Amino acid sequence: MPVDLFEPVRDAFADECARLSEVLTILDDADLTRPTDCPPWNLAQLLAHVHTGVGRLADMLAGPAPAQARVDAAEYFGAAKFTPQVDADRIASAQASGDLDSASRAAADFDRAWRATVAAVDAYPPDRVVRTRHGDAMTVTEFLRTRVLEVGVHGLDLAAALDRPAWLTPAAAQVIADLLTGGQDVPGELGWDRMTLIAKATGRSPRSAAEQALLDSAGLRLLSFGRS
Repeated sequence: MPVDLFEPVRDAFADECARLSEVLTILDDADLTRPTDCPPWNLAQLLAHVHTGVGRLADMLAGPAPAQARVDAAEYFGAAKFTPQVDADRIASAQASGDLDSASRAAADFDRAWRATVAAVDAYPPDRVVRTRHGDAMTVTEFLRTRVLEVGVHGLDLAAALDRPAWLTPAAAQVIADLLTGGQDVPGELGWDRMTLIAKATGRSPRSAAEQALLDSAGLRLLSFGRS
């Protein structure tokens, strides 16, 4: 991704996190125990997972910079990220850190985390290279694209758990859709808007055989990954 596209990605991240922060301020403590469609996590544990993901980049920027980037955002979501052991570790980590009983504290902690990440990002050039916890060397811009996807898509899961309309911001929807499609156009016959595309590509809504056939005929392979 060219460096001059950093600002739209950075702004999409900030917009989506700010929107989630607004939602979290109106939760009550009982909401934290709600089940989600990302089992075995309840809402507090899913939120802990999102919180951790949002805060990673600040810590990564504090570390030494690799000499050059080796993967982009799409490659970051490769099969190695979803091995049984990696999935088990991710699930256990959220369960351990999601032992929350205060919605107000969860809201405050999340707000601090994403704002700290934006401040850290703004202190470095967009082509600064960081190393992920998986060992990938990526530019700040590319890793930030993965964070937009994480907070945006899991925002859909949080909205579903809360029985609220999805709040995905247009800026985040654009970044996520481009990442999921590799920037290619989706066949018009599908009639998908961005929200439908994201839900279909991430397993939040099933794809029919006819829909998959249209994708295949267009040579479009959607980026796919698990719910966690």
